[in-house]
Amino acid sequence: MIRHLFTLIWNRKRSNFLLISEILLSFFVLFVVSSLLVSSYYNYRQPAGFAYDNVWEVNVAPGQDTANRKEMMQLMLQRLQATPGVVAVTRTSSNTPFAFSSMNTNEFYYQKKQGPSTDRYDADDDMQKVLRQNVVAGRWFERRDDASTRRPVVVNQEFAKAMFGSESAVGKVLTNDKGVASWQVVGVVEAYRRGSDFDGNNPAIFERRVLEGPDHLDPNDRPVLLVRVQPGSGAVLEQRLVKEIQAVTKGWHAIVNTLDESRHDKMKIVLTPLVALGVVSLFLIINVALGLFGVLWYNINQRRAEIGLRRALGATGAGIGGQFLGEMLVVTTLGVLAGVVLAAQFPLLGVFGVPTPVYVLAILLAAVLIYVLTAICAFQPSRIAAGIQPAVSLREE
Repeated sequence: MIRHLFTLIWNRKRSNFLLISEILLSFFVLFVVSSLLVSSYYNYRQPAGFAYDNVWEVNVAPGQDTANRKEMMQLMLQRLQATPGVVAVTRTSSNTPFAFSSMNTNEFYYQKKQGPSTDRYDADDDMQKVLRQNVVAGRWFERRDDASTRRPVVVNQEFAKAMFGSESAVGKVLTNDKGVASWQVVGVVEAYRRGSDFDGNNPAIFERRVLEGPDHLDPNDRPVLLVRVQPGSGAVLEQRLVKEIQAVTKGWHAIVNTLDESRHDKMKIVLTPLVALGVVSLFLIINVALGLFGVLWYNINQRRAEIGLRRALGATGAGIGGQFLGEMLVVTTLGVLAGVVLAAQFPLLGVFGVPTPVYVLAILLAAVLIYVLTAICAFQPSRIAAGIQPAVSLREE
């Protein structure tokens, strides 16, 4: 039976070649779309690495007087920490969770091995209390780090894997390209996907910066605070925090926003291209379906004499319908196999930079969609072919 189907396909190789090319192109486009969608879903299922609920972001705009800025910052943090309803306060850089700003670097070296492109964050001893990162090895920053001869850093597992492989990251010393600066890893957190729910777990490093240390405060810098509050806190506590800041700093202004609100705003922006991608994919599927349906309908009309002759020789309607459906599935298999060979190059070349299981799932999803699509499109034309009566088709000829 299979040999007979291949013979029939070969006899109409020109039209079937065009059909295989259409299926190949459709499979490839569906594979690309599936890769992006599966990758987004895969990232969505991964742990964020921090808790954003009940965390507020406070953006502070300092006044013109910068003479005692560090002292004002210290006093402001102390007053906020003592405010009823506040659990913990941390000062950090502008690349907070779900923010649109970022800080990247690849200046870290370990035994002359350059590190990957890494997201860099400023952190203090209280950040872990606010964001509740899951420390899987070592520890978070502590007061004892004040006496450290090297600047302490905390990395995530993705950075540790890329830089140190299977070795333990805790205690390792990092340097810059000239070897004049050094950092020591004191802890490893599970993950830190701060961009959005669909972002991957990129290498990340947290560098300890405390007001009590020698850090220089840029006069143009706008301090960013993250405040963990008691569950159920609302506008009353928000107004109180703003008043506390204004009372301490005499002229500084503050804007409060919750990380949950920032997450929803970021989700709207991130979901827009994904929805557009889904619409394009649906449009493609509809066009492929119409094209396949039209080609199969045309083939049946062109082969009415062949169908009539087979029916006259004793072929059943179910046999005729099964033949057309089988031909379509064989043609689909040839197109899918060619598409799989092409798609298999993506994980080898790391085109999208996603894990190999994502490519495998995308290939399977694209293949299933193509097979379901062709089976649906071939079903009705096959029924039409099965219903052709031999006397009618032979009389037409």
